[in-house]
Amino acid sequence: MFEKILIANRGEIALRVLRACKELGIPTVAVHSTADADAMHVRLADESVCIGPPAAKDSYLNVPALLAACEITGADAVHPGYGFLSENARFAEILDEHGIHFIGPKAEHIRIMGDKIEAKRTALRLGIPCVPGSDGGVATEAEAIKVAREIGYPVLIKASAGGGGRGMKVALNESEISTAFSTARSEAKAAFGNDDVYMEKYLQTPRHIEIQVLGDGRGNAIHLGERDCSLQRRHQKVLEESPSPALNTAARDDIGEIVANAMRELKYLGVGTIEFLFEEGKFYFIEMNTRIQVEHPVTEMITDIDLILEQIRVASGAALDITQKDVKFHGHAIECRINAENPVTFRPSPGRILHYHPPGGMGVRIDSAAYQGYTIPPYYDSLIGKLIVHGKTRTECLMRLKRALDEFVVDGVETTLPLFKTLVRNNDILNGDYHIHWLEKFLEAGGMKE
Repeated sequence: MFEKILIANRGEIALRVLRACKELGIPTVAVHSTADADAMHVRLADESVCIGPPAAKDSYLNVPALLAACEITGADAVHPGYGFLSENARFAEILDEHGIHFIGPKAEHIRIMGDKIEAKRTALRLGIPCVPGSDGGVATEAEAIKVAREIGYPVLIKASAGGGGRGMKVALNESEISTAFSTARSEAKAAFGNDDVYMEKYLQTPRHIEIQVLGDGRGNAIHLGERDCSLQRRHQKVLEESPSPALNTAARDDIGEIVANAMRELKYLGVGTIEFLFEEGKFYFIEMNTRIQVEHPVTEMITDIDLILEQIRVASGAALDITQKDVKFHGHAIECRINAENPVTFRPSPGRILHYHPPGGMGVRIDSAAYQGYTIPPYYDSLIGKLIVHGKTRTECLMRLKRALDEFVVDGVETTLPLFKTLVRNNDILNGDYHIHWLEKFLEAGGMKE
């Protein structure tokens, strides 16, 4: 096992990793920007190092500063959390070159899955079902028109190095190809420094289903069921639940085993998530995230498996000691991402939290680094915390979630709590009848009014 782990992140995920380390008896090092000097993970870590000014590029993305922090403190491993450097293959390689363990997948797997075109090729090779589309990158408008005619409209033009909805444009017919193609390429270039794009069939009302996987790099891998992440705004997840209201046991077992077999063949190391669009009973691979996910607590609640702890164990060289038969699903879990944002316009609302009272009671979990008097800085994402609720059934879970949302108090900044209070009383949500475009249509129709 590792001697000391440096946590190369901030906020609730840094605190989540720190707690897992403490339960394993591993000393921790918190790194922070000057804006995060009073952060909770900094207060609770065994050691802390300031790695730069507020801007992420000068602190949390500052690789030399992170290496220096490892050397100063004697940390022999780095946990990247999610975001920042968590899916940076070169960062993993640099750590290895300096004799420091990266708590995550092999660099080659990060690199493969970080390139959407290569990821799709790899998925097809591993037997994972994919959305019909181009065989690789699409270089010209004429080629885009040819591919679109082959797979049929509407089509989606996507940045090969993309994520978060950037460099992604829909063309409903041939007259829209030119604008969609040029816009996707220019957005991709601006956001990722790479204007390569590819094309897929655009599914009209799919659900977003992701499968959680865990492997030890030795050919042992399991799946831990699915999460339904269909409630999204601008391709950003807002609420996640498991199990999905759209899947039955047979569908869950089938896609889970396909994915687990693929990870065994790949000899994947650590945690990861295979993301699909699901429509009319069929799964279509869209991407793989080679890191821990924001919504991982949903899976933990229905399996009683600590994903961060297991991630650290296998990264240290331990063999996976959980078999597929050991994974038992129980009950239902839902996660709400509570952000410091206006619930109607989604305008960020940084500032000082004057009053903070998280909900409690049976089946309620809060993953948050916030506290009364804490100032949410304007430099990073606006996540205040994650409210995760578990119940024996989906109905019980929803009732518990309503109660927990009503108890949750955050004063001093605007939050998205009112949005969730509205959603959990909506009949479509109560019935599990929604898709990836549902929330945006709900908001466009005035579902939330100032």
